[in-house]
Amino acid sequence: MNLIHLAAESGSEPPGGLAGWAIGLMETLGGPGAGLAIALENLFPPLPSEVILPLAGFTASQGDMSLASALIWTTAGSVVGAIVLYYVGALLGRERTRAIAARLPLVKMDDIDKTEAWFIKHGVKAVFFGRMVPIFRSFISIPAGVERMSIVTFVLFTTLGSLIWNTIFVVAGYQLGENWHIVDEYAGVFSRAVVVAVLVAVVVFVVLRVRKNRRLKAQGIDPATEEPADPERTQIIVAEDTTQTIERYRER
Repeated sequence: MNLIHLAAESGSEPPGGLAGWAIGLMETLGGPGAGLAIALENLFPPLPSEVILPLAGFTASQGDMSLASALIWTTAGSVVGAIVLYYVGALLGRERTRAIAARLPLVKMDDIDKTEAWFIKHGVKAVFFGRMVPIFRSFISIPAGVERMSIVTFVLFTTLGSLIWNTIFVVAGYQLGENWHIVDEYAGVFSRAVVVAVLVAVVVFVVLRVRKNRRLKAQGIDPATEEPADPERTQIIVAEDTTQTIERYRER
């Protein structure tokens, strides 16, 4: 079955580039091809799961493979891709990751410590729900590897989260048949909303951090360490009307 031809007949533009390549892979190998495409989508996020998964469901609706086969292969592909990224994180290691993060502009060691503590406490939930969020669904595997989360726990919750995400898209494609591309349209809205939310969060973080750093510098405090710039002590000056008074000293 020529899936690219069917995609054109169903009212959408024939996919090209990476999407067209992934569709050709599924056309050639069937269920295993869908699994391989999803595994690669985990490693290379530009590959659109929102196209691959509904197409797998559509293919199943045409009788070229069963619905169960589509679900099993795509979920297996998701888990394999996630495991690869898990071991990328494990090889990178905690100390190297912290060293890289510490060099990022406006990032402090305290931010890294808080993020690490949060993941240690909520890592299982992050892995499970992260598998159902665009962008994060791939990258959530890396911190799991860095923190050496139990591989059994990681695989279990990655499988559960991936199964839910894949089932939604595969079944939707199966039920919609030739109108499978509608799934991509609605999923695109969700993906764009996530991207906008991430961009807004980054902008807010940068603005607040820059303002805080300026305030600390004005008080004679090193923003990088939040320690007094003077090794002995630093006077923190507070303006009150037209008079400057010393509010307090910060002893080293």
